[in-house]
Amino acid sequence: MPQPEVLPLTADAEIAALVPKLSGQEVIAVDTEFNRTSTYRPQLCLVQLAAGPDSALIDMLSEANYAGLRQLLADDPGLKLFHAGKQDLEALQLTFGWLPNRILDTQIAAGLLGHPAQAGYATMVEKLLGLQLDKAATRTDWSQRPLTEAQLRYAREDVVYLLQLYDQLREQLLAAGRYEWALEDSAALLDPTLYVVEPTNAWQRLGGLARLPLPALARAQALASWRESRAQTSDRPRQWVLADKALLNIARADPPDAAALARVPDVPPAVARRQARHLLEALADGNAALKTDANDVQQERRKEAPDPDALKALAKLVGNRAAHLGLAPEILATRKELAGLLRGEQEQRVTGGWRREVIGNELLAAV
Repeated sequence: MPQPEVLPLTADAEIAALVPKLSGQEVIAVDTEFNRTSTYRPQLCLVQLAAGPDSALIDMLSEANYAGLRQLLADDPGLKLFHAGKQDLEALQLTFGWLPNRILDTQIAAGLLGHPAQAGYATMVEKLLGLQLDKAATRTDWSQRPLTEAQLRYAREDVVYLLQLYDQLREQLLAAGRYEWALEDSAALLDPTLYVVEPTNAWQRLGGLARLPLPALARAQALASWRESRAQTSDRPRQWVLADKALLNIARADPPDAAALARVPDVPPAVARRQARHLLEALADGNAALKTDANDVQQERRKEAPDPDALKALAKLVGNRAAHLGLAPEILATRKELAGLLRGEQEQRVTGGWRREVIGNELLAAV
């Protein structure tokens, strides 16, 4: 295994000197390490970069000026490489408020070549490069300082081999006529709304809504909006603010006062005591929304129950086409997207871009 050649950068001058070394390269490999156990936003601890013969580990917990990082990732014309990069992109968006300008996700690229849709980095490195990575540092506290030699080596390998992985995948994608597919699907990850949750839309992340009566659904939407705002303001995980199970129980029970709220199952006493006023106000907002926007609430509820036979027929079409292409079916279309088509929502991933010709038109005709 190669030994790390660089230590985390901390001085402004070192970061500034990094820009001309890496800028202008055709591709720049990127990875991040972060902690997210007790906060709403990820605590970005390390950014790893590699381009050409150069690699760098940037300490994000130092007092340095990171303007050069934005110049490299958001302004430089080079293609930025990630592997399973959605969480890395979320960390960049929520930390800095910007995303890279051009990316290719090698996990997406691998999926378009018939590899498992969620193929891990170490798996692909071993499969394509014949190298076994030491993943002992996978579970580690990246906020500790100093970082150990093993951690530095682990972090560096996450980008150094990414360049080699890209070379092989790109060659195979070009041969299969699917390189542009990979660029298109990767670019879809550069939508800030994937990472910045508006409180009014937070209810969409809740499970179990299909089993709620319509009035409880309206209250759950309002409670989820309050919880998201509270989590963002306090920078605490939304489940710490109010667990899903407790939220749904409150929505069902619709307690009229603080005493009744305290009796709702799974609601921690401290939450019932400290947040009673806010929770009761959210319930009132939900009940008011049901009276004024009942049609909207009902429409959202209907999204949970597409016709099962029609959904099965569309899934069969997708499965057959995916088998012909040597792809996992979910790469062409997810069941959620197929359900949307059945509700008349034609603006789906599967009806645009390269998927339109491959399967989208056939699905629209079937619908």
